[in-house]
Amino acid sequence: MSAPSPMQRAIARFPKAAAGVYISLVLLFGAGTWNAVADLLDRRADVAAARNILDQLEGRRPSPRNIDNTAEVVPAGSPLLEGPTVTVAGAALLQRVAGAVTKVGGNILSSQVELQGVKSKAGFVGVIASCEVDQLSLQTLLYDLEAAMPFLFIDQLVVQSPVASSTAQEARMRILLAVSGRWQGAK
Repeated sequence: MSAPSPMQRAIARFPKAAAGVYISLVLLFGAGTWNAVADLLDRRADVAAARNILDQLEGRRPSPRNIDNTAEVVPAGSPLLEGPTVTVAGAALLQRVAGAVTKVGGNILSSQVELQGVKSKAGFVGVIASCEVDQLSLQTLLYDLEAAMPFLFIDQLVVQSPVASSTAQEARMRILLAVSGRWQGAK
């Protein structure tokens, strides 16, 4: 007969401690298994969500949004500058830019319509405007110009920060803004 090993002697001497270690190991391995299964389920849900987004982007599945909300997303109007002549289209573009600046509480200091140039040969009309706008209103101004109809493109944006002063009027930023839009041409 062989002599009992030190492990067998420790288990025989402290049976409650051995049972506690055994239960602890079973719980530890169970928690590890649970964690692995939960991670696999999370990854599976992420893959399913990514697949749904891919299907929507590729047009295989309609968007889950309500159809009534799509009218609010798409701005109304023509995507091109309208006018029987290029000068009328330039005036409409200048009016659109000036309206957007005054809508956010800004002032137009000077403006210039560009009817001739490299881009005008491709059917684009441009406006360069120098204006003053509050710092918090700049993002609203840029969004208004780019998100509404007609489609406008900000070609150049130069922002001069205000000089530190105590009056609110001097706290406005000076902005040089070059905006262009495509003219639909003569009908």
